Amino acid sequence: MTHVFHRAPNHSYPVAEKGDGAYIVDKDGKRYFDAGGAAVSCLGHSNEAVNTAIKEQVDRISFAHSGFFTNEPMEELAEFLAKRAPGDLDRVYFVSGGSEAVEAALKLARQYFLEKGEPSRTRFISRRQSYHGNTLGALSAGGNEWRREPYAPLLMPVALIAPCYAYRGKQDGESDFDFGQRVAGELEEQILEAGPETIAAFICEPVVGATLGAVPAVEGYFKRIREICDTYGVLLILDEVMCGMGRTGTLFAHEQEHITADIMVTAKGLGAGYQPIGAMLASDKIFRAVSGGSGFFQHGHTYLGHPVACAASLAVQKYVEENNLLQNVRDMGQLLMDELRSIFGQHPHVGDIRGRGLFLGIELVADRESKETFDPARKINSRIKAAALSKGLMCYPMGGTVDGRRGDHILLAPPFIMERAHIDEIVGGLDHAINSVLEAG
Repeated sequence: MTHVFHRAPNHSYPVAEKGDGAYIVDKDGKRYFDAGGAAVSCLGHSNEAVNTAIKEQVDRISFAHSGFFTNEPMEELAEFLAKRAPGDLDRVYFVSGGSEAVEAALKLARQYFLEKGEPSRTRFISRRQSYHGNTLGALSAGGNEWRREPYAPLLMPVALIAPCYAYRGKQDGESDFDFGQRVAGELEEQILEAGPETIAAFICEPVVGATLGAVPAVEGYFKRIREICDTYGVLLILDEVMCGMGRTGTLFAHEQEHITADIMVTAKGLGAGYQPIGAMLASDKIFRAVSGGSGFFQHGHTYLGHPVACAASLAVQKYVEENNLLQNVRDMGQLLMDELRSIFGQHPHVGDIRGRGLFLGIELVADRESKETFDPARKINSRIKAAALSKGLMCYPMGGTVDGRRGDHILLAPPFIMERAHIDEIVGGLDHAINSVLEAG
């Protein structure tokens, strides 16, 4: 009996008792390798340096409202991020998670144009099969139809264009580059159709996470997106909540696209799960529009810049940097990708293996040749999740990959501290889960 309102009220959950590096240990002593707990635990679950930083900060001060005070961990973490962020993303606004960060970004984009005297810019453009969070504004900005559907009457209108999803979107005879330019061109078409004077921002994930399963853009796509935004005065908001903070092998995922954002949001790996934290990074031009205009960002939450959360996050990021873990992400990511392709590359029900760094996806199909999906009624993704968990492997299977209803994929996001031996554990657990579910029908 429980009084907790769980995500799935009728589901029975094991009790997480303690963390042990890359593993979670339940109350019965069973160990689970965390290869996909929503891409959060990049340092595993028992990092001594982070735990010490939390304890020391609690001993100093645990909370001071940002309407009255600043605090040292917030200032130091903001400086750390601003010094390393691409372009002129040099002002950081700390919140409690990814959805809050996206809400802040949408509101800041709107206020930026009010400060500039362009009040008609009220609309946003996003991509189909994207996900930007579960609060109403963030949900409106996303293209995850399964999450959106129950709340559709409550959501603001947001235009959706095609994702850069080469596995299913590229036409016969079309090069990767030409495909990217074509789908990027949909942004310009949408802006012109709506009227450039009405569009505030385009929001997208540099590497699409939960809804598509670790789909990176083809080369040249984001450069064209940046050009289109600049041409029409539209802000570019990049959502790195899941793919950022080292997950793809660079601290910021969009570094690999050789562009910069006007606004960027991050969370998950920012605090590695040791404390709830998210952040919005704004460019200098946006900050100056607010600071030199009304002088006040008309938005806020109680726990902005929480000292303990910021202290934990700063310790996480210092540990990643000082231990050169981004190199390990690149090295282990390549080894894991190679092994996945070796074991599943010719599997009759694996259509695509993709991703960057330690952010990898496997798309499952009923037929490789036609790319036909499994019947959603078979619940392939949820059954694979259960089968993997029974073997002590946490992964992140999802459905609706193709259109919000059809399609199944598995997302992998193991911790940056993983070792070579863990690869066999991940691939072996997946092999068991996939084959046992598909053989069962």
